[in-house]
Amino acid sequence: MPNTIIIGSGSYLPNRIVGRDFFLNSEFYAEDGQKIDKPAEETISKFVEITEIENRRFIEDDLSNSKIGYEAAKKAIEDAKIDPETLDYIIYASNFGEVTVHGYSDFMPNMAARVKNQLGIKNRKCITYDMMFGCPGWVEAMILADHFIKAGVAKNILVIGGETLSRVTDPHDRNRMIFADGAGAVVVTATEQENVGIIAHNTICDNGPELNYLANGPSINKDAEQSRLYVRMQGRKIYEYALKNVPAAIKETIEDANLSIEDIDKILIHQANAKMDYAMIERLHKLYDIKEYNHSISPMTIQEFGNSSVATIPTMFDLIVKGKMEGHSFQEKGNIVMTSVGAGMNINAIVYRFP
Repeated sequence: MPNTIIIGSGSYLPNRIVGRDFFLNSEFYAEDGQKIDKPAEETISKFVEITEIENRRFIEDDLSNSKIGYEAAKKAIEDAKIDPETLDYIIYASNFGEVTVHGYSDFMPNMAARVKNQLGIKNRKCITYDMMFGCPGWVEAMILADHFIKAGVAKNILVIGGETLSRVTDPHDRNRMIFADGAGAVVVTATEQENVGIIAHNTICDNGPELNYLANGPSINKDAEQSRLYVRMQGRKIYEYALKNVPAAIKETIEDANLSIEDIDKILIHQANAKMDYAMIERLHKLYDIKEYNHSISPMTIQEFGNSSVATIPTMFDLIVKGKMEGHSFQEKGNIVMTSVGAGMNINAIVYRFP
């Protein structure tokens, strides 16, 4: 049975850097619809203290999700040194598809097909899928790609995660300061090498009471126009859910790979809130009865890039593999974890071993 290894990566970080001053003229409302009677600066400072997000990246009006996904994909293909016509599948993960500047989602044609068109691929047997799975979408797309390769129906697959969340956030919601734009991509291929690539994975879907922890809804300001839908987040419930469930899911995946936490070099975790990520990594180590650990095991990009959802992990992977994250690198034959939690609620994790 073949294994799935990454042979190329690419990412696109928008040029537009948005700092805290961007939100100074905002009128913020609480989840109950009541206006927050505090200066915006006070609300922003408290937000930064909790999340550590000082800056985030927004795309310009002349760009779109598929365009930045194409840019990341083009770099990944060039890095992989393959002919794009040899791609068997393109899988594009996103939450909102091709969001217009007016905030409306457009899924037809699908995102993967748009990227195939922009890449100029003529191969009619190159199949284009979209993966809608919340923030864990890119990791789940990697798991799907692994299934295709192990089933023997594909050799080369392009896996993209792209999002333009700046276009779907409520201007009156404090949580809008979390979200950002970006795209990341990898090319994976089949190899006959043993015990390399994706050596274990795990997916959990809790779709009961957790279903609407992350959902679409009208503006939190009842006096604002109510027909347009924005991303709506129940932050406390998500925090509690993630802290309870994500560390256990990571541990299970590591054990499925017949490894322990000491065998893991890096954990690339989806980043929505620095406080939550720190807590999850700490809880994971506690499951192994470890109190002190090297915090560099979990690289952080949220402080400067914000939460770009499905793009976070592939972007971070690309930056590290290209030597663009100071103090972080991947080791030959080293093991890393890629893991995420998001709308659904869904959780997934991969243990990946470098050749």
